[in-house]
Amino acid sequence: MQAALRTVSLTPRKGISHTVTRLLSTNPAASPWFADPEPVYQKQTPPHLTPKIQEFPPNLPDPIKQLYINLTRSPLLEPSTLDVHESIAPPPGLPLPKRAPQGRRKRGRTYAGEGIDQDAVGGIWNWVVIAQVKEGTENRGSIAAVVRSVRKTLLTIDTPIHLPPGSKRRAHNGWAVVDAGNFAVHILSRDTWKKYFEHLNQ
Repeated sequence: MQAALRTVSLTPRKGISHTVTRLLSTNPAASPWFADPEPVYQKQTPPHLTPKIQEFPPNLPDPIKQLYINLTRSPLLEPSTLDVHESIAPPPGLPLPKRAPQGRRKRGRTYAGEGIDQDAVGGIWNWVVIAQVKEGTENRGSIAAVVRSVRKTLLTIDTPIHLPPGSKRRAHNGWAVVDAGNFAVHILSRDTWKKYFEHLNQ
């Protein structure tokens, strides 16, 4: 702090003059010498709001990267739960028991239906994006708002992705899925995430 000495002459009523030397600051914005500096408080982000550092796999498609970056900026999502990874195919279930056709019309035989190729990796989708809305906002339209944001992002990126028409159903019951072809985006409430997806981060 720059300061200057100034001599001030004072003349009391009795006629005795004396000189007082004042220490005056040349910087009007500076604090006086007798005042302690104000402490500087640094705002720290709570652990559950700390953005998760995601290392993308080398073969991750660019549309998913752009979507992930946009989701990290959403104020409706918990940053620590945002995740993207390759889809994990569930283990196959038990085969249906063989049953011969019955009756005159030959009905009731075993038919497992048409499914996906057994050699397909990850099941229906190759990639899965998981996003959880902030706790307490799932019943106030946050899931539907994130779904609209995801659809808008995928339709306006450099290489737009053709999506089926959006559902008019507003009640998502804590879970909504956006099918984007070779990947899916799951938007979840906290209870749904803890029940079905929390083990993936362990």
